[in-house]
Amino acid sequence: MRIDAHQHYWITERGDYGWLTPDKGILFADYLPEQLDEQLQRYGFERTIVVQAAPTMEETEFMLSLYEKYDSIAGVVGWLDLDSPDFANHYTRFRKHKGFVGFRPMIQDLPDPWILRKTVMDNLQLVVKDEFPIDLQLRPRHLPYMLEALQAYPTLTAVVDHAAKPFIAEGILEPWKPHMTELAAYPNVMCKLSGLVTEADQAGWKHEDLAPYVEHVVQVFGTQRIMFGSDWPVCLTTCSYGEVYEALQKALPRELSAEEDEAIYGGNASRFYKL
Repeated sequence: MRIDAHQHYWITERGDYGWLTPDKGILFADYLPEQLDEQLQRYGFERTIVVQAAPTMEETEFMLSLYEKYDSIAGVVGWLDLDSPDFANHYTRFRKHKGFVGFRPMIQDLPDPWILRKTVMDNLQLVVKDEFPIDLQLRPRHLPYMLEALQAYPTLTAVVDHAAKPFIAEGILEPWKPHMTELAAYPNVMCKLSGLVTEADQAGWKHEDLAPYVEHVVQVFGTQRIMFGSDWPVCLTTCSYGEVYEALQKALPRELSAEEDEAIYGGNASRFYKL
């Protein structure tokens, strides 16, 4: 099964997308499964993982309602507050829904080093024990803190969204590159090759700009621990769904086998999210 492992749906009038304002242009609109179906069919994707875009449990419930309505949604990565004393109760409640396959704290919007706060680390113990997937919305500055958290919980089941948003437009690889190498040493950590086009030069990016970052991720994580995600509709600020797909196809190593291709475009997501 081919799976787009990272995309979003939202309805602006729901009102909890604090970042989604009229100045966001094309993104300030409603995006629902009917609008993505044609692209999924064109590029051979049968299902998707829909990921939270608001730091509220109400949005998670909204996405789960879409899961119940649309067969194209394989699972929902919702939101939970890891820094809350009530985390365990909400986590247990959402886990009863078969569509709830993971959660994502919006780390990039939180003060450093949020991941190392005592309440966060204490709550992570439950997630580690259950081997439950967590998406990590990291930027390069967060990687040292995440590595420190992984020293405490080396078996954490996690995936790094958007390859931690490296500085592609500036062509900067250090210290992102060694930090990602250290991260990949933890066998339960995967990486999404998603959201890269929005980190490239918006005035004139090309797939060659992505190649050094994609090549490094493939080298250190291996083809069994990476997954494709379109980051639709966020990608539309830069290019079309098809251009995202084709850019990654061109940036990936040419010698990939059919088995490796299947893993990147669905198999790894299915295994990671326990679909």
